[in-house]
Amino acid sequence: MIFTGSGTESDNLAILGYARAMAKHGKHIVTTSIEHHAVLEAMQHLERKEGFELTVVDVEPNGIVDPKKVLDAIREDTTIVSVMLVNNEIGTIQPVADIGRAIEKLKKDGKAPHVALHTDACQAAAYLALDVRKLHVDMLTLNGSKIYGPKGMGLLYVKRGTKLQPLMF
Repeated sequence: MIFTGSGTESDNLAILGYARAMAKHGKHIVTTSIEHHAVLEAMQHLERKEGFELTVVDVEPNGIVDPKKVLDAIREDTTIVSVMLVNNEIGTIQPVADIGRAIEKLKKDGKAPHVALHTDACQAAAYLALDVRKLHVDMLTLNGSKIYGPKGMGLLYVKRGTKLQPLMF
């Protein structure tokens, strides 16, 4: 667990930190069209300023991403996939566990050996169980203000062995 100053900082540490740490293995990153700006803008920064290729997967008309479309976007050079657990505007619950299980299988089969799954679970914390093993995530973002904690506090769960480049030195 890494304590941060906000959910935004946690999202940025997960995305920028992992993508930069794994850049030698690939510069392809994947997210969905309904992510929080803390995720989308970090991904867009990597694309615009650091030479990464970004694939943005659209959601279905019901506001839920099709796990197959996320998996189809993953390539051998993909390093990070970020899919929020609960959308902050429309409240849809995304199939993160399904995506996570499928990514684990891809990794086991050697098809995407360096990909990590991140989820922004800030909106989910007060309502859903957040068992990182059942969600099959490598990184999970939370913030204090959504669970009656203080503003200015965030948390990033990082699975043991997941490498991050720090944002600050």
